Amino acid sequence: MLILAATPIGQVADASGRLADALVSADVVAAEDTRRLKRLASDLGVEIGGRVVSYFEGNEERRTPELAVMLQEGQTVVLVTDAGMPSVSDPGYRLVVAAIEADVAVTAIPGPSAVLTALAVSGLPVDRFCFEGFLPRKAGERTRALTELATERRTMVFFESPHRTETSLRAMAEVFGDDRAAAVCRELTKTYEEVARGGLAELVEWAAGQEQGVRGEVTIVVGGVVAEARTYAPEDLRALVAARQADGLSRKDAIEQVAGETGLRKKDVYDAAHS
Repeated sequence: MLILAATPIGQVADASGRLADALVSADVVAAEDTRRLKRLASDLGVEIGGRVVSYFEGNEERRTPELAVMLQEGQTVVLVTDAGMPSVSDPGYRLVVAAIEADVAVTAIPGPSAVLTALAVSGLPVDRFCFEGFLPRKAGERTRALTELATERRTMVFFESPHRTETSLRAMAEVFGDDRAAAVCRELTKTYEEVARGGLAELVEWAAGQEQGVRGEVTIVVGGVVAEARTYAPEDLRALVAARQADGLSRKDAIEQVAGETGLRKKDVYDAAHS
């Protein structure tokens, strides 16, 4: 079995009992950073029972087939990254695909996630969102990536390195607009946790005003485009209802469908249809 195990993003106390048990009982623990893994095990007061191997961006492609063979042999492999859930902007996807192709069971030990934590504390809409990971480092590629998201209506979540935070916020302000609502979340769950909220232009000023620069792990949350409210004349609503009736709906169902499509109250559509 392949187990994707989430690790704390800040507070060790956020680690689950299942994570500790998995580190003890696994045949193999694949870690993005073996030194961090040993520190985590020490903090949890457990000893890793199986073999420890490194699994990071530099050796992921080469190490994946080796781990797949171990899985096929019946060994339990636990995959951990430095913080959060494996595969989310971290190594793991290749191994998951390899395990599935080998008909090996894949499961997860859920836990902390910077994506969901930042989204929850941002104060921005959470009903629909998308995760965009890290923006490209090169200016042109970064601008193109943001331009593709310019009309995105969902709340967007980005990871960013501290020394590129101000640059990325400036690029976002140029593409999305100075007033687009956003939040910069740094050091989530840690001692110096901070959430800066405001328009993108305000956040650029906030980042520029940090005496020692933005520090720590950074997650940026940006609101999506707010759809402009459309007004409908009574004759437009009557035409929409008539068109639905022509398609075979009853008058009641036609009014209900038009109300759903336009975001208007059913009473308003009913009044227009009968005016």
